[in-house]
Amino acid sequence: MGGVVGRVGGRERRLRVVGRQLARVEGWGEVVRWVVALHATDPATVFLTVAARLREPGGGVTALEDALYGETGALVRMLAMRRTMFVVDRASAPTVYAAAGKQVAAAEHKKLLAFLAEGGGWDAAWLEKVQAQVRAALDEHGETGGAGLSRLVPGLREQVVVAAGKPYEARQNVASRIIRTMAAQGLIERRRPAGSWASSQFRWANAEPLPDLPVAAARADLVTAWLAAYGPGTEADLKWWTGWSLTEVRKALAAVGAERVLLDDDGVGHVLPGDGAPTADDVPPAATLLPALDPTPMGWRDRDWFLPAEHRAALFDRTGNVGPTVWWGGEVVGGWAHRADGTVATRLLADRGTAAAAAVDAAAERLAAFLADGGVTVTPRFRTPLERELSA
Repeated sequence: MGGVVGRVGGRERRLRVVGRQLARVEGWGEVVRWVVALHATDPATVFLTVAARLREPGGGVTALEDALYGETGALVRMLAMRRTMFVVDRASAPTVYAAAGKQVAAAEHKKLLAFLAEGGGWDAAWLEKVQAQVRAALDEHGETGGAGLSRLVPGLREQVVVAAGKPYEARQNVASRIIRTMAAQGLIERRRPAGSWASSQFRWANAEPLPDLPVAAARADLVTAWLAAYGPGTEADLKWWTGWSLTEVRKALAAVGAERVLLDDDGVGHVLPGDGAPTADDVPPAATLLPALDPTPMGWRDRDWFLPAEHRAALFDRTGNVGPTVWWGGEVVGGWAHRADGTVATRLLADRGTAAAAAVDAAAERLAAFLADGGVTVTPRFRTPLERELSA
């Protein structure tokens, strides 16, 4: 990487968010391209992330369900960056797995073997036998829920002793740990949930083996996609988002020929070659209500340029998970919650004028109608102070 090629300040970065991250598009494919991967720890987030960015969100659920669970299987869930669950385009799944998921899977497998050995005395050979039985059961019976797999595979019904001899000693089933690790390894994958699109009770199916891509090339490809969507970003941003070491981040940035730009605080950010030029000033602001754990607010480690520090205590939980946010002009201006009566309640933490306030109210009404059509009430898995207060 060469010297600094220019400056990209906070206003320019917010314009990029409006034009890239929050642009209204036709289908889920464009959304996935602009956010790189859909955050999927909370199943509802996948659908709300897409709906928030579609010109016509009404048909988004059916199209997204078809992509996730239909014959084409165009989207797939996988444990990847930061040991977090994501939904990615199946075509990019090999890249994401080689760049981040494979390392996560190896760590999960190692922890599972230690868990089984300490709690039940089982070794790698025993685990391989159970995994083979799981795959055989899925071959014979097709998509099956976790409880069904436990009935079909005796090894999944085993229990281990946790904290033996201590006052809080307990017994835990091995099924969830084994199934989770098999998914991380790409041996099985989540399919259609047992309930609505907001349900977290999935059926399972055998997965097609992913090709074994070179790690360095895969990381360079992933950084290219991230910079196109989130750039400029700092090394610290990329290190946090990917879960890689700083050395690995720097190697990937060098591989793509990333250019250095100055940020408002005179820190150094990175963009793709030729992407340091200013964005057009006529990008109109729009009110957007993003769900908890949406990829955009979770896209950078440093959020000062779009989210004032004084608002974070209300919008994040204690472990750094963002709750539902209200956006205007590429910045977070408030939060929202879905109430039991079906209404979407909002609160603005920053005054951006009457036009912005009216647009937020209209966006809340559209979201409430979308959720009513889906027959779901959305409660984030990781609840934040403002979301709890607004939902009461």
